[in-house]
Amino acid sequence: MLAVLLITGGYLLGSIPSAYWAGRWIKGIDLRQYGSGTVSGSMVWEHVARWAIFPVGIFDIAKAALPTWLGLELDLGENIAAAAGLAAVVGHNWPIYLGFKGGRGLSPFIGVLLIIFPWGFPWMLAFLAIGFLLGDSAPWALASLGTLPLPAYWLDKLATVSFAAGSMLLVTLGKRLEANGRPLPPPGIERRQVLLRRLILDRDILSHTEWINRQP
Repeated sequence: MLAVLLITGGYLLGSIPSAYWAGRWIKGIDLRQYGSGTVSGSMVWEHVARWAIFPVGIFDIAKAALPTWLGLELDLGENIAAAAGLAAVVGHNWPIYLGFKGGRGLSPFIGVLLIIFPWGFPWMLAFLAIGFLLGDSAPWALASLGTLPLPAYWLDKLATVSFAAGSMLLVTLGKRLEANGRPLPPPGIERRQVLLRRLILDRDILSHTEWINRQP
C-alpha cells in the first residue's frame, strides 16, 4: 500500500506543469500551441525566456528526484524507488492537470538518475550536449537511454538502471508516437514517414528549425 501511494503521489507531483506556468506567467502563451507543442524546458528556451529554463529545469528534476528519494528512505527498495520516479516522468509527459498533454520527460528522468545512479547524469548530459552542438538532440536522447546500462554494468548497478532506462525508453518512444494527440496523415506512405520521424527525430517534418519555430 505504501508503494502504491508513493507511485501515485509521484505521478501527481510529476504532473505539475512548470513549463506551462512559465509560458503563462512570463509571456501569456500556451506552450502547447508553439514549436513542438511539448510542455518542456526546450520550448521554454525557444519561446518564453532562456533564463526561465533554469528554474523550470530544476523543478522538473526535483519533482522526480523527491519520490525516488522517498522510496529509498522508506526502505521500499531501489526498483520501487525508481518506479516512483518514473511515475513522475509519466505525470510530466501525460499530466492530469493539462489534459494529458505534457513534455518528453528527460528532465525528471535525470532526477531519478541523480538518486539511484548519479553517474547516469553526466552520461546522459554528454549525449545531449553532442546533440545540442549538432543541432538535433532527439536521436542522441535515445542513444543515451539505450547505452545507459553500459556505465551501470561497470559500476555494478546494472539491474536497477536497466529497469529504469528500459522503462524510460519505452515511455519516450510511446510519447513520441502519441505526440500529445497530434493528428496523423491518412494511412499510407506519408503516415509511415511521419511515424518514423517521430520515433527518431521527435517531429513530423525533416527541418528541426521549422519545427521548433512554429507559431499558432
